[in-house]
Amino acid sequence: MRELIKRSLAEHRIALDAGDYSSLELTRLYLEEIERRDGDVGAYLTVTAETAIRDAQEADARRATGCVRGALDGIPYALKDNFCTDGVRTTCASNMLKNFVPPYDAAVVSRLKAAGAVLLGKLNMDEFAMGSTGETSALRRTRNPVNENCVPGGSSSGSAAAVAALEAAFTLGSDTGGSVRQPAAFCGVYGMKPTYGVISRYGMIALASSLDCVGVVTRSAEDCGTVLSCLSGKDARDATSVSHPFPKFSQYKKDGSRPLRVAVVRELMAEGVLSSDVRHALQLAEKRLEELGAEIGEVSLPSPEAALAAYDVICAVEAASNLARYDGIRYGYSEAAEELFELYAKNRSKGFGYEVKKRILFGTYLMGKDQRALYYDRAQQARAQIRERMLGIFKQYDLILSPTASTPAFSTGTTLSAAEQRRADLCVVYASLAGLPALSVPFGKNADGLPLAIQLIGAPFAEGLLLDMAKRLEEVTP
Repeated sequence: MRELIKRSLAEHRIALDAGDYSSLELTRLYLEEIERRDGDVGAYLTVTAETAIRDAQEADARRATGCVRGALDGIPYALKDNFCTDGVRTTCASNMLKNFVPPYDAAVVSRLKAAGAVLLGKLNMDEFAMGSTGETSALRRTRNPVNENCVPGGSSSGSAAAVAALEAAFTLGSDTGGSVRQPAAFCGVYGMKPTYGVISRYGMIALASSLDCVGVVTRSAEDCGTVLSCLSGKDARDATSVSHPFPKFSQYKKDGSRPLRVAVVRELMAEGVLSSDVRHALQLAEKRLEELGAEIGEVSLPSPEAALAAYDVICAVEAASNLARYDGIRYGYSEAAEELFELYAKNRSKGFGYEVKKRILFGTYLMGKDQRALYYDRAQQARAQIRERMLGIFKQYDLILSPTASTPAFSTGTTLSAAEQRRADLCVVYASLAGLPALSVPFGKNADGLPLAIQLIGAPFAEGLLLDMAKRLEEVTP
């Protein structure tokens, strides 16, 4: 029976409709796998077993009467712990929110409830989504299921690890600057950051509001499209959400009037930027795309140094602003104090971890009277120019092929040098700054058995094209 949890969402839907097994049986299999393995993996912070069983029974009752709600009805999934869930604690993996229980659901949770999906629990992450290794959680350590001595990536560490460990059929994470794509690459699963605004952010605890996107983690490109189709759409509670129609995966057809045009990024293929095995995976992907009839060209990324600086400044400033609300008065970590300033200092010092405090201090400094025009305003100008130049690339090409990460997953406790961190960030920040869709596609393993990945980046609302090409790569690559 354990083989059942390896199936795709489409296979689950067919089997459930045929009565081969029930949602209750499937949910119990995932819960058993969580019980069996998560003590080592550490993907979950909260497991909602009782409500999952109840929701699965309700899904089976609907199916028995022919009232199936859609492709996700009765399918077990899990959420990164920065999505608010009514009556279920939402911690952001921080002592600041360790016991916070929201009184409402995030927009994505409401949509998945309406679709009949079964929530298994809430997933570990880097604290307040600040980190890229999964090691800054204040509550638990997450390990890479492929090799438990390696990091799972971050900040959506639990989201990628849970899918890779077969502890959920699919998961949701958040992607501000690669936080879904990079852990998906490290764990050997699919990770999609859609176009900014395609999925409502209402009820997702913010890191950097102008960069944050809801991301999807699955075991196949087709599964990713199924989940995106359920979640996309305008939401009146999120002014940045858009009503652009998202094509259902099975309905997407590429215009066959000309070959697909794919751009390879010159700077990322330069000597010393990527590990040899990541470079080999990219070269193999390029070859496979050519075999599929694509025309390959070469482009330069606009202003790498400006892109990295702009991302760091914008993210830090917006994080400092968003996290100002956690003062220990209304909710969150709280200790008594005689004076207001002492209250703030005590609660924020003890409630936040090192990485979060570092970024708050950095962002606060950048917004000072003498610094804003020098840093934040210039970062926004650089961002606008980068977006314009990225959009210019898509006037000539259909998609960009690049690495998701510059190396495979590395050992826990590794401290990256500034140059190594820069190379890793270069792979993911452009799509975030420009608000473009990007998909991390697993693409083999290295000699040590660690997953490798490639990244496909598209023009705004080109999710269908990215998923279509990923599926075609699946079919021609063992």
